[in-house]
Amino acid sequence: MMRCGANIATAVRRKNGEITTKVESKTPWSKKNFLFGLPIIRGALNLIEMLSVGVSTLNWSADIAMQDEAEERGEKHEKKSATWPAMLLGLVLGVGLFVFLPLFVANLFGLEREAFLFNLAAGGLRIAIFIGYLIAISFLPDVKRLFQYHGAEHKSIFAFENGEELSIESAQKFRTFHPRCGTSFILIVAVVAILFFAVADALLTHLTGIVPNVLERFLFHLALWPLLAGLCYEVLKLSAALSDRFRWARFTVWPGLALQRISTSEPTDDMVEVAIEALKKAVGEE
Repeated sequence: MMRCGANIATAVRRKNGEITTKVESKTPWSKKNFLFGLPIIRGALNLIEMLSVGVSTLNWSADIAMQDEAEERGEKHEKKSATWPAMLLGLVLGVGLFVFLPLFVANLFGLEREAFLFNLAAGGLRIAIFIGYLIAISFLPDVKRLFQYHGAEHKSIFAFENGEELSIESAQKFRTFHPRCGTSFILIVAVVAILFFAVADALLTHLTGIVPNVLERFLFHLALWPLLAGLCYEVLKLSAALSDRFRWARFTVWPGLALQRISTSEPTDDMVEVAIEALKKAVGEE
C-alpha cells in the first residue's frame, strides 16, 4: 500500500500471477482543517487515520486472497470482513504487552516515587519487548514474506525519490532501510516516552501530591499516548529532514535504520514489481 497526497493505492499479487490494484482518493485529515494541520495534532490524527486506512487495506487484500482460494476450489466467493475484530484483539494485546506490562514490572522494583527511574525501567523493558517481539515473529514464514514486501516498498520509494526510472532493475539497486519508516517511528516513540512520561508523572505528583499506583499510572499514560504520538511524528520528520541535509545529523536516524535490519528483508523481483505498481498508481504515473 502506498499513499501520495490524497491517493491511496494498493497492489496485490493474485494466484494466477496477475497484479490487481485499487486506488482511492482520500484527503488527509491534516488537510481538511487548519487546526488539524498544526504540529503534534497532525501527527496524532495521522496515526489514527493510517490505522483506519490500514484496516481497510487489509480487508481488501484478505478478500482478494479468499476470492482466489474460492475460485481454486470451484466455490462461490462470499465477501467477508473480519479484520476489525482481529485488529481490536491485537490492539488490546498490544496495549497489555507494550504499555501495561512494562509499568507493572517497573512497579515491582519499588521505583514508583522516582518518576525518571521508573519510566527509564519501564521504557527500557518496553524497547526490549518490542525488539524481542520483532525477532521472534521474523522466523514465521508469512512474516518473513511480509518483511520482504516491506523492503520492496522502501526500494521503490528510494528509486522514486532519487528520480530513477520506476523499474525492477533501478529499485533493486537501493537498500531496504528508509529513515521515514514506521518501524523507526515506533522506536522513536519508545525512546521519547521515557522522558515524556517521566515529566508527566512528576507534574502529576507535584500538582496533586499523589503518587499513582500502577493502574492509575497505566490509565494516565494511556490517555497521553495520542499526544506522545503527535510529538514523535514531528521528531521523525525533523530527524529525517536533518539527516538528508547534514551528515552530522545521521545519528538521529541510525537506531531506526538498525532496527529495520529485522523488519525488512531483501525482496524478490516479483515483490518489487508489486511495490512499483502500487507506487505508480499512488503518484498517478502510468
